Amino acid sequence: MNKNSQKIRQTVTVSVLSTIAYLLMMLNFPLPGLPPFLKIDFSEVPVLLAAIVFGPVAGITVEAIKNILHYIIEGAMTGVPIDQAANFLAGLLFILPVSFLYKKIRSAKGLTIGLVVGTITMTVLMSILNYFIILPAYTFFLNSPAMSSAEAKGLIVAGIMPFNLIKGIVVTLLFIFLFSRLKPWVRNYEKTMAA
Repeated sequence: MNKNSQKIRQTVTVSVLSTIAYLLMMLNFPLPGLPPFLKIDFSEVPVLLAAIVFGPVAGITVEAIKNILHYIIEGAMTGVPIDQAANFLAGLLFILPVSFLYKKIRSAKGLTIGLVVGTITMTVLMSILNYFIILPAYTFFLNSPAMSSAEAKGLIVAGIMPFNLIKGIVVTLLFIFLFSRLKPWVRNYEKTMAA
């Protein structure tokens, strides 16, 4: 397959995965026992697929297009795309370790290690980002009183941290299940690209 055909095929696939990711983002739901504004969705599954098959840039592209579409179509309660920016950052913190580790260890073990590292990275760093940037941005743009340090820490420990951990685990299990069925397609695609 010539390079032009490869590029067209990759662009079309990334576009399709971006659309699927956006649609999956729309099918979100809250988790019992956690704040209702924290909603889980499965939009990281096509993002992960893009990152593993085509590399981290493709994963970042799908993540970005998904969130841009969401902002254009759904908007944001603050008028500023804080929700989408937070989703984009969480997605990158999750998919990039997976993509890099799978590239180094191209096996089920490498994929599993990557998914575990991605889940931990997303959980820890999103907690820090929420404390210093995301929660203050929400209160600023909503003209709400700023949260005290204790309130912010309480929300992060009781809500945001467990949410991201649960999301990472659920997406990991779903992705491993789907990837095991898509593995022949991925291997075939890699052979086609190498030819």
